[in-house]
Amino acid sequence: MLTLYLIQHFLFGPEEAQGIYAAYAALVYLMPVIGGLIADKYLGSRKAVIIGAVLLVLGHFTMAFEGSGGKERITIGGETYAIEVDGRNQDRKLFIVDGTERVQIVISPEGVTRAQPAATATAGGSDFPAFTPTGSFSLETTRDLQVGEPLLFLALSLIIVGVGFLKANISTVVGALYDENDPRRDGGFTIFYVGINLGSFLATIACSYLGFTYGWAYGFGLAGIGMLLGLLTFIVGQPWLEGRGAPPNPVALKSAKILGVPLEAVFWILGLVAVFPTWLLIQRHELIEMVLPWAAGVIFALVVGYTVLKLKGAERSRMLVAQVLIFFSVLFWALFEQAGSSLSVFADQSTEMPSWFNVGYTQSFNPGIIIVLGPLMAALWVWLGRRNMEPSTPVKFSFGLVFVGAGFLLLAWAALNAANADFRVPLMFLFLTYLLHTIGELCLSPVGLSMITKLSVERVVGMMMGVWFLSSSVAHIVAGIIAKATATKTVAGVVTDPGLALQTFSSIFSTIGWVGVGVGIFLFVVSPILKKGMAGVH
Repeated sequence: MLTLYLIQHFLFGPEEAQGIYAAYAALVYLMPVIGGLIADKYLGSRKAVIIGAVLLVLGHFTMAFEGSGGKERITIGGETYAIEVDGRNQDRKLFIVDGTERVQIVISPEGVTRAQPAATATAGGSDFPAFTPTGSFSLETTRDLQVGEPLLFLALSLIIVGVGFLKANISTVVGALYDENDPRRDGGFTIFYVGINLGSFLATIACSYLGFTYGWAYGFGLAGIGMLLGLLTFIVGQPWLEGRGAPPNPVALKSAKILGVPLEAVFWILGLVAVFPTWLLIQRHELIEMVLPWAAGVIFALVVGYTVLKLKGAERSRMLVAQVLIFFSVLFWALFEQAGSSLSVFADQSTEMPSWFNVGYTQSFNPGIIIVLGPLMAALWVWLGRRNMEPSTPVKFSFGLVFVGAGFLLLAWAALNAANADFRVPLMFLFLTYLLHTIGELCLSPVGLSMITKLSVERVVGMMMGVWFLSSSVAHIVAGIIAKATATKTVAGVVTDPGLALQTFSSIFSTIGWVGVGVGIFLFVVSPILKKGMAGVH
């Protein structure tokens, strides 16, 4: 719901909203680099996960405090009117407030038209003009800078730091359940992925229903309740991990102190302290977009340098292959992660949906498909592996890129050939796009997590898991650039030129679709070289 929440409630333009989303998501995937290092050296994976989950609970509950939101006003002929919006789904309607009267309006590229008042309007006494051409009116947006936006960015900052402690380390715990060459590892990570997406599917339906029907606060508040239940589940279920993910030196962790404060408590305090600089940074998404790619490049270069200078033989070649595949994953995630930005806006502005279906439900397509296809693909890899027919990890990565590119090509075709008179594409094409993207994700993402644990040197596996997520961080910056290129003008969260919006989506989606398919084919061609570098690891 986040991108639509930014556009509709806080009245950010689509370009800025998608920039904020990209910066938020980039930081979400950057923080695990630090969280992985802390867990590797001091806390162990399980304790880091608990710290992260507590911060996530606080963050999601804070999202439920939405403030008053942005306010839009229109000035015509010296008169200024407040603009109000009824609804949060595709049936949103704009009204101006003229004294005690409300008049429904439509804003298009041609101008402002007074529409037939809705049943909820009482416009009989208003002298608002029937039509005002473009150029004869002005719009002004007032931001909610005192309460709503500071709380929004505080909530996002708590979530960012919480994910830093949790995301890489929960995957490391799963990797610790399997021996080095256990053939069940890929299947195990896929089942882990299905478990995550079962929660995602149920949460998306429930939170979207409450958020779009009753108010944003209800949807985000339910997310907080879900995170709290997840934290309690992990705490209660720790005995089933049989000691995996413990601190590297439990005795030293228990006895160590800094200024008289136990070391474990220090990391709790540092987690809370880190929220403040994150809060300052997330409000400056342009700075993140400028600095993060350079910072990520330095980190990646250091990892490559460590691999070349400190490792030898099979350890070196495996780590280098892992880094090459991480590089290719940046493009995959830059395309796949359009789901939370441009594809969400496409669903809102350019997709034809039944009246009972809200825009947020489209985000349930991906986890729902994973629930159905995830176990089947896990079983497929195991079945092929037993017959020595399983594709190598580089080939699976190439499949992922081809599928994600093909999804965008399908949507670009539909935009040109299947749109209705209102410039909306049937929902079926958006679903099929998510189907192709999800097949690509199942080829790459759980296999990628498994690949990191298989190819990394054991003493730096947490750091490498962090670098894997760092690639997604850079990918979100690239994804933000792509998403912002699809943006068209909105007023009070309502698109003013649906035809231009659809045309823009089609052009951008076609371009990135062909790039995805082309790079995927290239990776397939060079995959035998990479497979050889894996030195016997499957």
